[in-house]
Amino acid sequence: MKIGLDIMGGDYAPKATVLGAIAAAKELSDDHTIVLIGNKDEALPIIASSGLDPASFELIHTTEAIGMSEHATKAISQKPNSSISIGFNLLKEGKIDSFASAGNTGAMLVGAVLSVKTISGVMRPAIGTNVPRLGSGFSIMLDVGANADCKPELLHQFGLLGSLFSQHVYGLKNPAVALLNIGEEEEKGNVLTQAAHGLMKDSSLYNFIGNIEGRDLFDDRVDVIVCDGFTGNVVLKLAESFYGLTVKKGFKDDFFSRFNYEQYGGSPILGVNAPVIIGHGISNPEAIKNMIHLSANMIRSNITKKIKAAFN
Repeated sequence: MKIGLDIMGGDYAPKATVLGAIAAAKELSDDHTIVLIGNKDEALPIIASSGLDPASFELIHTTEAIGMSEHATKAISQKPNSSISIGFNLLKEGKIDSFASAGNTGAMLVGAVLSVKTISGVMRPAIGTNVPRLGSGFSIMLDVGANADCKPELLHQFGLLGSLFSQHVYGLKNPAVALLNIGEEEEKGNVLTQAAHGLMKDSSLYNFIGNIEGRDLFDDRVDVIVCDGFTGNVVLKLAESFYGLTVKKGFKDDFFSRFNYEQYGGSPILGVNAPVIIGHGISNPEAIKNMIHLSANMIRSNITKKIKAAFN
């Protein structure tokens, strides 16, 4: 198993990304190889200082990176030697089994669609993120930014993508799928959610339990939360603030601690032909380590193959 990691992406790269890879390498079994893509001259001293043998990694050298503020499509086409572009070429050629980066989110989305392509039958890929449940564990919410404007058919497909991820990566049987809305009743919401509800209710592809409201986001009965990317991104950024607020207020709580992005590391792009994970721009070594673990879990679960089978 080869896990590709862009070590040039993120606010604290390459130190944080390489340190995260080192931490992950110490926890992964010998049949896992982390492929570091970025400046070899910067990575080797960090690895050496950790006491880990540099031969534990495969290094692909490049000094070019795509900046956080660069135009995604232009950067992918104009910077073929960037760490993100090289990573996607390796993924396309089957030389790595997954690719993860805490770099430019738009470039990761564009790169995924242009290189490994969208799975046949999937209208548009979606980004998923963990949402802590009050009792224990996480639900997955999608989309959280890839598709700001959606049609009802997209939300219907997001339900299936989230259900498959919950089943095969989180190991949940018959995950409960809910549509985020302004009321529980079927007739509530705007034109989009009303039409989506009808499609999801009539579907036999997953366990749709109906609408939920914002106050139900953290309910234990919900495993998959479906919404358009605009709404999902607003909810995500609000949820991310919870952990920071508890830290500032000086109290610790297990539930609110699970809002710490470091625990899950990254967000999967679901609906493309290989595992692709986007990390937070402010990712520290702990977040990078967990992003690598998520990559390994997605490879191990054969989630891409399961999605292909469901949509074909």
